[in-house]
Amino acid sequence: MTTALNIPEDEIQISAIRAQGAGGQNVNKVSSAIHLRFDINASTLPELYKQRLLTLSDRRINKDGIIIIKAQQYRTQDKNKTDALNRLHDIINRVTVSRTVRRPTKPSKNAKNKRMDSKAKRGTLKQLRSRIDD
Repeated sequence: MTTALNIPEDEIQISAIRAQGAGGQNVNKVSSAIHLRFDINASTLPELYKQRLLTLSDRRINKDGIIIIKAQQYRTQDKNKTDALNRLHDIINRVTVSRTVRRPTKPSKNAKNKRMDSKAKRGTLKQLRSRIDD
C-alpha cells in the first residue's frame, strides 16, 4: 500500500479561532489558532482507510467520523495551519501502513529438553546446599 495520499483541500474545513492560555492583550485580539475538521465518511479516501480510521481509538475522532484538530502551538496562523495539516496527515498515514500478522511460534523439542535439564540441574544444586540430617 502507498503512503502518498492526496487529500483535496475542499474536504478539509479550516477556521481560525482565538488561542487559549496566557498571551497578554494580543491573545484576545488575534485569531491565531486553527480548528481543522475532516469528515472521514464524506472523503475520497479508499474504503479500507475509512474503515481503519473509524475503528481507530483516537480522541480526535468523534462518533460521527469527523477528525477535529485544534492547533495553537505557534503564534502565527500559517504555522498553526501547517501543524494541523501535518497532524491530519500523520493520523491518515498511521492507518495506511498494514502490519504483518504475527505467527505464534513454539519452542523446539531440543530447547524444551535443555530447559528441563537446566531446571533439574539447578534443583539438585539447591538440594545439595540444604542441611544434612544424621
